[in-house]
Order: sequence, then C-alpha cells, then structure tokens
Amino acid sequence: MGVKKIIVVGAGPAGMMAAIRAGALGQNVTLIDKNPYLGKKLLLSGKGRCNLTNACPLEGFLNRFSKNSAFLRDAFKLFFNTDLIKFFEDRGLKLKIERQMRVFPVTDKSGSILEVLKKELNKEKVRVICKAALKNILVANSKIEAIELADNAVITSDRIILATGGVSYGFTGSTGEGLEIAKGLGHRIVTPRAGLVPLEVKERFIVSLEGITLKNVRLKFKKGEKNIISDVGELLFTGFGVSGPLVLTLSGRITDWLLEGGAVYLEIDLKPALSFEQLDVRLLREFNAAPRKNIKNLLKDFLPQRMVNVFAEISGISLDKSTSQITKEERRNLVLLFKGLCLTILGPRPIKEAMITRGGVCLKDIDPRTMQSRLIKGLYFAGEIMDIDADTGGFNLQAAFSTGYLAGQSAALN
Repeated sequence: MGVKKIIVVGAGPAGMMAAIRAGALGQNVTLIDKNPYLGKKLLLSGKGRCNLTNACPLEGFLNRFSKNSAFLRDAFKLFFNTDLIKFFEDRGLKLKIERQMRVFPVTDKSGSILEVLKKELNKEKVRVICKAALKNILVANSKIEAIELADNAVITSDRIILATGGVSYGFTGSTGEGLEIAKGLGHRIVTPRAGLVPLEVKERFIVSLEGITLKNVRLKFKKGEKNIISDVGELLFTGFGVSGPLVLTLSGRITDWLLEGGAVYLEIDLKPALSFEQLDVRLLREFNAAPRKNIKNLLKDFLPQRMVNVFAEISGISLDKSTSQITKEERRNLVLLFKGLCLTILGPRPIKEAMITRGGVCLKDIDPRTMQSRLIKGLYFAGEIMDIDADTGGFNLQAAFSTGYLAGQSAALN
C-alpha cells in the first residue's frame, strides 16, 4: 500500500472522520482548518447537544434526503448509524436515543463528541493545523500535486480530501471557497441554496407572536392543488415569520415551490388531535359551562395569551363578549382559526442563516464508491460540500461522517 501524504481540508465532522480513518490505515495525514479550533459548526449542532445520527433503518434514512440519496448507499454500507454509535461508545462516550429515533450523547453536550474525535486524531498521529485557509489546489496532468494556503505556503500531497462544507453559517468558516476551487478545477456546481432555514411571512401580526413556541401542532403548506402535510411537532414564531423543527424540515421543498413562482400558503392546525366537529362540540361545551365568562378569558385556556388578541383581530370577535353572546357563526370562525391559522409565505431567510446548504459539487463528478473526483485523480470530497441534504434529525451529520469515513479509506487504499 505504501504511506501516502494525505491532506484533509476542513475540520468538521466529515473532515475529522476522514483524517481519523486515513490515519488508522497508516497514512501520513494532515488536517487543516481556517478556524482557530476544530469542530466549530459541530459544537452548534442540535442546539449544542449534537444530534449525531438517527437510529432508523436504512430505507427510512434514505427517504429523509431531498434527493440523490442513492449516491450515499456505498458510504452507508461501509459506515452507517450502528457503526457510528459503536465508534463513540467503544471510546467511552455513551449515547442515547430520543423521540423520532434521534441519537445524542448522554452528556447532552456536543463538546463530548468533539473530544472523542480530537483524541482519536491524536491517537492516529494526524497533524492538525488551524488558522490555515485554503487558497488553491495545484494540479498537473489532471492529478493533484499540492495545496496552496492563503499565506502562500505550499504543501505537497498525494491525496487531498475537500471537506470545507457549503455556505451556510458562514461565521463557522463555511464560506464557499471549497466550492469555488472545485469549480475552478472543472467540477459542476449545483447552485447553493438555503436548507433547514426559517421562512418569512407576509402577515404583520406575526411580530406580536415573536418567541412563542407551539407544541403538538401540524402544518399544511399549499400551492395551488399541491400540498405538503407535516408530522405533529413544534413551531416557533419569529419576528419575520416561522421556524422550529417542522418548518425547517420542510423548508427546502417550500423554497423549491417558491422558485417555481406562484403563492404559497401555510395553514397551522393548532388542535390536530381533534376534528373540526369535535373541536366545535368542545367549544360549545365550554361556552355552556361558563356563559358569563368573556371570550378573552376562555381563549386563554386554549392559546398562549399573545395569540388571543390575534385570534380576536382575525375573527372580528370582541374580546369583551361573554361566551353566551358568541353566535354559531363566530364559534365556527374560531374553530376555523384553530384548525387552519393561515399565513402567506414570502420566502426563506438568507442562506447565511440556514443550518445547511442545499446544492454543491455535482454528484455526477464524484464516484460514490470512493468519493474521488471523476475529473482530478487524488482529489476526494466529503460532507456538505457535495449536493446532498436531508431533514433535521441527525441525517445530515451521519452523511458527513459516512462520506468522510469512505473518503479517508479510499484515499488511503487507492
């Protein structure tokens, strides 16, 4: 096999795993990153808890990717969720499975994941260079020769693994230079777009709801005859629109709808466990049980206080009315609001606020069996730099770890 000089660019989960795997196979590995420390974006994942994978079976896993999931089959065959869980637990970090099969460290700290990775890098004698930004990759006769850093330093190499991420969360170092370099080497780039991103809405009353989290709600996005219905989960109101797990998960598909043109609407079902008729009966029962109670105080039993005024504004019902004064038509309007509070979607927030990047290096230019470029011998890709994206729930991080593992192994053995 022989010892090769392998340079991994980007110290996120994909890059660190690639370096660890190549180092474990006896190679001379250098890991470089522009940040002053490793895993800057990893530390933010899962709201600082690091939802590192999902424990669902392979087919269900692949279904959570927006497209191109078949590209990942070889990587997942080599190193999948059970392998990742074993990787960390064999190194002393216990993991736990929470609702929706999401996997977290028992410490609830993403730093625990990073510490295991750093120890493993040290164990495998990987040379780590921080505060080193990539400027260019030097190629001769369609084969890589070296990398050039921003300070003009040149490091020769037999293999290079690009794991520089996309363009989301740019403050973590994902600013797209890897994509530009790949493009300069002839690779096609699928235009980067925001993924797992909050959405802006037209209605101005949304400002008064900022910070409210609704649990156990269901969303329906509508565009003409098309609709997408979410699972039951959480929604967060922001000063510009909506966010939270349900919105983030579907945001990519909604953004694609918006690019097609035409209006997109969101209906929020605040009481998904009850049908329209069941909710109407329940409201009528509450009205009859307290006929002198004003509607404002009654609605506080059903809604966050700040939403009561919004309901009154939209329905046109005076909050001073007693429940006995509420007409059948007014009650029906309240039920309609509970079952479908409607918002008009304007678009996604800027890509810099997105959790992930959709788009990236075109997969047609990458061999899925090795993660090697089909254009440049000795150049490999791993992680978010490629045109792969998935829902929230640990799927994107698993793809990063798996493609990193495969790239590291391929660079070492091929």
